[in-house]
Formats: sequence, C-alpha cells, structure tokens
Amino acid sequence: MTKILVVDDEAHIRLLYSEELTEEGYEVITAENGLNLLERIDAEKPHVVVLDIKMVDYNGLDLLQDIRNKFYDLPIILCSAYDTFKDDMKSIAADHYVVKSFDLSELKQKIKEVLD
Repeated sequence: MTKILVVDDEAHIRLLYSEELTEEGYEVITAENGLNLLERIDAEKPHVVVLDIKMVDYNGLDLLQDIRNKFYDLPIILCSAYDTFKDDMKSIAADHYVVKSFDLSELKQKIKEVLD
C-alpha cells in the first residue's frame, strides 16, 4: 500500500488530509513538526511527503533541503496557505507546490503524478 507522510503543525489539516487520503486508498501517517523527521522517514519509508512550509519552530523549506540531502528521490509536495513561497529558490527542490485548500483535488492529483 502506498504510504503518505503528512507534516503539518495544524491538527485539523492533518486530520482532513488523513481522512481524505485514506479514502483514496493510501496509508497516511502524520507528523506535527520536523522533530526527528529524517529518522521518521527512515523508519516509516513513505512513498510521498506532503510538507507544510510555515510551522511553529520549523521552516518547511529548510526541512525540504534536509530531506532532499538524505532521501534525494523521495517525492515531496509542498503545501502552504500562501503562494508567495512558490518563488522562493528553495521551493524548486520540491516536486510540486500546492496552495492549501479544503478541496484536496489538486493535492490528490499531484500525489498521483509523483507516484506514476
């Protein structure tokens, strides 16, 4: 089964993504921040990471770089409430960039794309 790791500091976002993606047939694991994230990825071996950018105490763009350095071919989809980070040079290391919405059709589409 395809495993997706959702990293977001907002509990309601983790719950929403988890429910919606589980309905799509994915196994979903969540993390509320970047604490021990590389170790978690190593242990859980997700197929895709959905990563928030603005989290308390953690910058998703820095986490993106850390993940890329260790797991260079792991697909990463950045999710942010803001589209301003799209132009940040660090964002280009991600496979996709999705602006957060309660309609997850774009996110689901990007997940399918990186898995194909």
